Amino acid sequence: MTTESAAPRRVAITGLGVVAPAGIGAQQFWDGLLAPGPTGGRSITFDDWDPTPWFENAKAARRADRVEQYAVAAAAEAIDQSGGIDSIGVDPSRFGTIFATGVGGLHTLEEQIALRMEKGPRRVSPFLVPMMMTNAPGAAISMRHGLQGPNETITTACAAGSHALNYAARLIRWGVMDAAATGGAESAGTETALAGFGNMTALSSRGVSCPFSAERDGFVMGEGAAVLVLEEWSHAEARGATILGEVLGGASNADAHHITAPSPGGVGAIACMRLALAEAGLEPGDIAQVNAHGTSTPLNDAAEADAIAEVFGPGAVPVVSTKGVTGHALGAAGALEAAALLLSMQHGLIPPTANTSVVDEAMKIDLVVGEAREWQPGPALSNNFGFGGHNGSVVLAPAT
Repeated sequence: MTTESAAPRRVAITGLGVVAPAGIGAQQFWDGLLAPGPTGGRSITFDDWDPTPWFENAKAARRADRVEQYAVAAAAEAIDQSGGIDSIGVDPSRFGTIFATGVGGLHTLEEQIALRMEKGPRRVSPFLVPMMMTNAPGAAISMRHGLQGPNETITTACAAGSHALNYAARLIRWGVMDAAATGGAESAGTETALAGFGNMTALSSRGVSCPFSAERDGFVMGEGAAVLVLEEWSHAEARGATILGEVLGGASNADAHHITAPSPGGVGAIACMRLALAEAGLEPGDIAQVNAHGTSTPLNDAAEADAIAEVFGPGAVPVVSTKGVTGHALGAAGALEAAALLLSMQHGLIPPTANTSVVDEAMKIDLVVGEAREWQPGPALSNNFGFGGHNGSVVLAPAT
């Protein structure tokens, strides 16, 4: 393949891998999205995570922070579903790794700080830096699978997963590379991080994530990873790949308003969604589902609901937030929610917004609650917004 193209190239999704407390593996994750959401805790974590199946041995696993372990496991499933590196058959120099995380190896950093305080600097692990650095998950995927194309990490807080997916798709669409492993991973629920989020009143005091509910009072921390394999469409077709979906377009912009709060009325989110629709070549009426950022925080949900109603019309499109089940996985949220959208298309169901029974009456959106809703899969939009005023929207579609 050459880097010259008369028109933007189509981007196929040929692999999907998920590691989350709601389910390890894409099918188990889907089953988890249909189950009641957990309640009563500050964070949703793995009870008995064992990384050793994805590493050479237990020692190698211990030298990777959980954020990297999750990424490696999710990538293994995604690449296997795509048929494997040899089956994909792309020149390694044109197979990229565009990954996302909000924080990186925070558990390792916190543990090593405690060790230094207790036993002195000589006891700090020489693996601290490679374990805590934010680019470790993407670097591990690249090295594990020999991907020698662009290898970049995006850390735009909670919008990072959407930004990584859209950026990877653009590099393929523009002919810079022919395939990519993309997505996000996060494991940031340390005691210090939870204290910080709690003291800024971002966490739910009840330990319940109930997006768009009148009772919402903050988010519950989540963790996990999702990885998607993207390929240039005609190449995927030619090799007989099973195409799971298509990335039609996306957008990124900034509120330029406040370090944590969204712009009033969701002005930045409105512009971002409209830019994403324009890049995808769609009108608002073409969108059949919105997977909302929906963090269960008072300001975010209000601003996003206003934005969705402004772009699509009040109650005009089904909306769901999966964070009632997953919690808020920060930089991995966009990847997990893209995975949820793809699975929603495959199963012809929109999962319910867990823990929310009655929508805040001020929000003019058609929120899916109670039980899964049947739908005719079509183009769908996923939103993610991050501290710092980062906005990201991605448009996915079923394979056609």
